[in-house]
Amino acid sequence: MPSLEPKQRPDRLTSKRPPREPDSRQQLRQNLWLWWLIFASLLVWNLFAWWPSRSSVVSIPYSTFLDQVRENNVSKVHIVGDDITGEFVTPLLWPTPSQPPAATATPQVSTPASSSRSGVNSQREGEKTKSAHEATANLTPARYSKFRTIFPSAIGDPQLIGLLEHHHVAIEVSSSPANSWLMSLLANWVPMLLLIGFFWWMAAKSSRAQSGMFGFGRIKARRYSAEKPDVTFADVAGADEAKAELQEEVDFLTNPAKYHELGARIPKGVLLVGPPGTGKTLMARAVAGEARVPFFSINASEFVEMFVGVGASRVRDLFRQAKEAAPAILFIDELDAVGRRRGAGVGTVNDEREQTLNQLLGELDGFDPRQEVIILAATNRPDVLDPALLRPGRFDRQVVVGMPDRKGREAILRIHTRSMRLADDVDFATLAGMTIGLSGADLANLCNEAALAAARRNRRAVGMADFEEAHDKIRLGAAHPQLIDPKERRLIAYHEAGHAVVAWFTPAADPVQKVTIVPHGQALGVTEQVPGEDRHNLSQSYLYARLAVMLGGRTAEEIVFGDVTTGAENDLVEATRLARRMVTRWGMGKLGLIAFRADEQQPFLGYELSQRSDYSEATAAEIDLEVRGLLNEVHQQVRRQLLDLRHYLDALAATLLDEETVSLDRLVQLLGPRPQPVAADPATADGPGGEAIPLRQSRPPR
Repeated sequence: MPSLEPKQRPDRLTSKRPPREPDSRQQLRQNLWLWWLIFASLLVWNLFAWWPSRSSVVSIPYSTFLDQVRENNVSKVHIVGDDITGEFVTPLLWPTPSQPPAATATPQVSTPASSSRSGVNSQREGEKTKSAHEATANLTPARYSKFRTIFPSAIGDPQLIGLLEHHHVAIEVSSSPANSWLMSLLANWVPMLLLIGFFWWMAAKSSRAQSGMFGFGRIKARRYSAEKPDVTFADVAGADEAKAELQEEVDFLTNPAKYHELGARIPKGVLLVGPPGTGKTLMARAVAGEARVPFFSINASEFVEMFVGVGASRVRDLFRQAKEAAPAILFIDELDAVGRRRGAGVGTVNDEREQTLNQLLGELDGFDPRQEVIILAATNRPDVLDPALLRPGRFDRQVVVGMPDRKGREAILRIHTRSMRLADDVDFATLAGMTIGLSGADLANLCNEAALAAARRNRRAVGMADFEEAHDKIRLGAAHPQLIDPKERRLIAYHEAGHAVVAWFTPAADPVQKVTIVPHGQALGVTEQVPGEDRHNLSQSYLYARLAVMLGGRTAEEIVFGDVTTGAENDLVEATRLARRMVTRWGMGKLGLIAFRADEQQPFLGYELSQRSDYSEATAAEIDLEVRGLLNEVHQQVRRQLLDLRHYLDALAATLLDEETVSLDRLVQLLGPRPQPVAADPATADGPGGEAIPLRQSRPPR
C-alpha cells in the first residue's frame, strides 16, 4: 500500500461560515404560506356567508303581518326604517299547507280609511313581497316564533300604529343607521374583492416567472452589508503576508483622500492566488469587514448562460451596482471559469465565455481611477488565465495565499475551536506539528470531526484523543471492517511492514507515525508518514528515500511470497511519476542539467498540438531508459536492505497480524531507535543538500 504523504484538500473556508442573508426563495415561500392562509380564510368566510341554512326568522307578507296582529298573535315589533321584525305569541306555521306561498295573495287592509285604495296597496305590496314568496316556495311547513316583513313606505299605512296599540302590541322604534350600506359592503363585498386580488397576484407571479428569461441579463450577486461586518482579519490566520499586502487596500477604502491628494493610484484589481482551501474567499470578505464597505460576491460561473450575450450583460450590471454603492468591494470567485485563455486548444471555442471575458476586460479598463471600488478575484489555476487579465491596469497585483506554516496552523486551530468546549489535555502545538500539509479548510474539518467524535461518545468536552481520531480519519480515511481471509491479511501485513521498515531505516525518509492493516478508504492498509517539518525544497536524498519507501511494499512481497500482486499499483504509478520528474524537470539523472516538458499537464485540449516538442524521439527513448534504470537501481537497493533486515520485517508483520495497528512507541520497541543521516563516503551518492543517500544499509544491532 502507498505510504501516506501530505495532500491538498478541497477548498473550504478557514473560519466559521458567516450567516447568510435571507434567501429570496425562502422569503417567497413564506409569502406564499401567508397568502394561502388568507385564501383559506376568505374561502371559509364565503362558504359560511353563502351556504344555505335554516333561519329561525320567517319572512312573511305585510298582509299576513296585519292578519296576525288582528288575531292578537303578535307580542311585540321592532321598526327600523322600512324593516319590521317581531315575535309571535303562538308560533306560526308557515307556509300554511292549505294555501301555497305562491297563491297567498296579499290580504287587503280592511280599515275604513284604506278601503278605497286597498286594491292598489295589495298590488304594490304583492310586488314587494314577491321575493319573500319565492324564497319560501321550496320550504316545508314549519313553525316560527319570529318574523320579518317590509313596510310599504311608498303607499304608507297611517293606521298601523293605532292597530298595534289596539291589540296591545309592544312597539320599539330605532332610527335607520347611516352607515348600514357601508357595513353591508364590507361584509359582503370586501372578502370577495380580496379573493379576486389573491388570484390576480398569483397570475402576476406566474406571468413574471414565465417572462423570467427576459431578466437573464441581471446579475444575482450576493451583497453583504457594511453595517455589521461578520468577518475581519482577526478571523483569518496563517496568511500574515497576504493580510499585510491587503492592508493597503483597506486603507485606501477607509481614507481615499490621502492617496488622491498625492496622485497615487491604488491597484483596482487584486488577484488572490493559492491552493484550494487556503481561505482566499474568506480573505476577501475580511478586507470588506475591515474597511466596513459593501461587499458584492459572485462566482464567475454565474456569468455564463446558454444564451450568447447574457454574460456580458451581467458583467455590466455587476459593475454598475458596485459603482453605485461605492466605496465597495467586488469579489469574483473562481475567476478561471470565465477568464481562461482565449483561442487555446482544439474544440474549446466558447463564444459566450469569450464575450463575457471581453466585457470584463472592458469594464476593468473603464474604471475611473478616483472611483473607490476594489475588484478582488480568486483562483487556484493562475496558469490558465488569459494574459490580458494579468497585465498592469487590470489585475495588476497578485497576492499569494499559501499553505499555513506551523505557527499559522496553530492559530487556525485556535480560531476554529473558540466555540468548542475543550478538555485540558488539548495541546495546539502538538496538533500543529501533526497537521503538516493541511490547509485551513482541512483544519476546520479536523476540528469539526473531533467535535463529532466526542459527541458520538457522549463526552462533555473535546479531548486530544478525539483530535487524533479525526486526524486519522482525514489522513487515512474512514476505517472499514477488517479483512477476514488469513492469507489476505498476511499479505497486507508484509506489504505494509515493507513500507515501514524501509522508511524507518532510511534516514532521509519522513518519519513513520503509524502502521495499520485495518482498511481505510480505498486502501487495505496504510503506512502513515508525517514530515517532521515544513518542506519547501526537496533534496535529492529525500526524493531517493521516497522512491525507496514506495517500492518497499512490492519488494517485501517478492522476498516473502516469491510472487507479486496488484496491491502495489498505486505505488508503481507514483514512483514512476516521481522518477520521471527527477530526470526531466530537476536534472537528477544521467542526462545532465537539462529540463524537458515531458510530463507537463496541459489544461487546454489540443494545445500541445500547436507547440513544438523541445526534444527528439531519440531523447525521449533515453528519458525512458533513464527512468527505468533509476527505478531498477532503487528497487535493487531496497531488496538488499530488506534481506538484511528480514528479522525486523517478520517481527513487524507478526505484530500487525496480532495487533492490526502499530503506533510510534510500539515501532520503537520493535525496530529500535531510528538511525540518523550518516556522513558521505565512497559508498554513497551525495544529494544536492549534502545528505548521503545510502545505497546499502548495514544490519543494525539487535
